[in-house]
Amino acid sequence: VQLQASGGGLAQAGGSLRLSCTASGRTSSTHNMGWFRQAPGKEREFVARISRSGGTAYYADSVKGRFIISGDNSKNTVSLEMDSLETEDTARYYCAASTLLYAGVLASRYRYWGQGTLVTVSS
Repeated sequence: VQLQASGGGLAQAGGSLRLSCTASGRTSSTHNMGWFRQAPGKEREFVARISRSGGTAYYADSVKGRFIISGDNSKNTVSLEMDSLETEDTARYYCAASTLLYAGVLASRYRYWGQGTLVTVSS
């Protein structure tokens, strides 16, 4: 499975950005899609995930109420709508796919990764 993320860029605090990720290859082997982020000098952290069947979503507390993850199985895409951005959201965002029925929040449970897209939020 190959993942291609896009949509990062520069936004002001309080603004919005939308990230997209397109999957190709054996996408039928994946059960969950997720977004992670990694800020400079910090570890990669979970942001949100969504199940491919049913569309159940789960968010990190730090983004709950501000970010929305959505998926379109017909197009093999997953998106992350980010609103009310904060400077603390500045990071490289990675799209990930898991073959596990329950993926959880650990990066190790996601087998496939995109190259990442940079999000910078200025004050």
